[in-house]
Amino acid sequence: MKSNYLKILVFLLVCNSLQAQEQVKPNIIYILADDLGIGDLTIYNENGKIPTPHLDQMGREGLKFNDAHTSSSVCTPTRYGILTGRYNWRTPLKEFVLWGSSPTLIKEGRLTVAKMLKDKGYNTASIGKWHLGLNWSMKDGAKEFDYYADREDRLDISKIDYSKKLKFGPNNLGFDYSYTLAASLNMPPFVYLENDKPSMLPTSISERKRGENEYSTWIKGAISDDFVHEQVLPDFVNKTISYIKDNAKSDKPFFIYLPLPAPHNPVLPIAPWDGKSGINPYADFVMMIDDLMGDIFKTLKEQGIEENTLVVFTSDNGCATTVNLPLLKKAGHSPSYIYNGFKGSYLEGGHRVPFLVKWPKMIKPNSVSDATICTTDFMATCADLVNYNLKDNEAEDSFSMLPLLLQNGKYEREATIHHSKEGVFAIRKGDWKLIASPNSGVNAAGEPGKSRSKDDHDILYNLKTDIAEKDDVATKYPEKVKELKQLLIKQINDGRTTKGENQPNDPISSYWPQAEFALNKNN
Repeated sequence: MKSNYLKILVFLLVCNSLQAQEQVKPNIIYILADDLGIGDLTIYNENGKIPTPHLDQMGREGLKFNDAHTSSSVCTPTRYGILTGRYNWRTPLKEFVLWGSSPTLIKEGRLTVAKMLKDKGYNTASIGKWHLGLNWSMKDGAKEFDYYADREDRLDISKIDYSKKLKFGPNNLGFDYSYTLAASLNMPPFVYLENDKPSMLPTSISERKRGENEYSTWIKGAISDDFVHEQVLPDFVNKTISYIKDNAKSDKPFFIYLPLPAPHNPVLPIAPWDGKSGINPYADFVMMIDDLMGDIFKTLKEQGIEENTLVVFTSDNGCATTVNLPLLKKAGHSPSYIYNGFKGSYLEGGHRVPFLVKWPKMIKPNSVSDATICTTDFMATCADLVNYNLKDNEAEDSFSMLPLLLQNGKYEREATIHHSKEGVFAIRKGDWKLIASPNSGVNAAGEPGKSRSKDDHDILYNLKTDIAEKDDVATKYPEKVKELKQLLIKQINDGRTTKGENQPNDPISSYWPQAEFALNKNN
């Protein structure tokens, strides 16, 4: 009899323990700004001229990462890495970005963080700029789009059947709810997609053309009556706030992926932010983002769920060069802070980004980390949070940041591979960063340029002594060049950077100069 009582007691204790574990699962909100430079937040830039009080407060209340990086210096590839935990260049997209008509880059069968969290009991939502490709339904007899970065056919959207649901979109990738824009705010079609179907059919053609003015240009294309460019950012934030309120009292935790369409071109601050910075529309737009993030933080507090909600705020790459940099410089503001390069570059300003994490229940206020992290790490971190064991073909380049968030363990990342707009590889390990030749498309100043000649050498920087990447020391440290190049080749060809069985990279279907380097084991 006594033995039975003990068994029952143990059983009840185990059940209570499991129930407690379920209760502590945090809500998760991942906010991804678009083209926001690390120097645009004053918590990172002591000389910044754009006030960002709400995001600064978020950083003070949580953890600020000083050495955070995107997996690419342009948007589509970074988004792929966030949702899959896999480096973007392992896909067929070897350079540049997708268009509004491009097919999905995340293939069926590829685990996403949304699918993983959904299977672990989360309600999941994607609200904002998608830009990862969509499989549109086509008009009768029309061939489905099958290209990725074909710049010649990017405007051929006349054959899309907007009256039908997508054949494959966010709802097929683990999101219970989705309210999205197909690509960037300057790329047609200009329609909201709610649960993989246009909320309203496009009835006209947007007449704004590229180059009309410096700050608010977009490509001419199909647009629906409910789509107003100036209102897209607040629309997405309002949808997010509504989703938070609807799920705040649920017995299930929620995950919101909120990729903002700003401050990417078109730069469209509205009242009361238009002109508020006294600098230029870009600065106004950043202030608008900060205020709207404050509305989200306020909602979490008012709904009584702030304590156990993990919020991440970061950017998909560095600031773009289309924001009138001379004017910002004249005002004393540097979007890249002390770093060289901008969006598209393999230099630090292209991929070193703000990265703030707030979780009042578990993260100590005013925490700071100098660990070198990557945006691909989000998936392994979430897996760690919900006790999911990643398989060999899942999140191949993702390392859990949970030990850094909780300050209670070891972060396992050995090195980080960077990738530029034109497919240029760089690798970072400790203080050293190697930019590997042959390169193409972006020169050492971080500006677009022609492919470098075949006899150009590798570039090596010591970021400890040369954070601005001005002094190439490759000839002084040939052994370090060799070490990093061999590590880069190994991590490319292994199909993974985490522990586990080697995995295949996706086939190369188009000319890719970097493939010659990646596949040449004699380098």
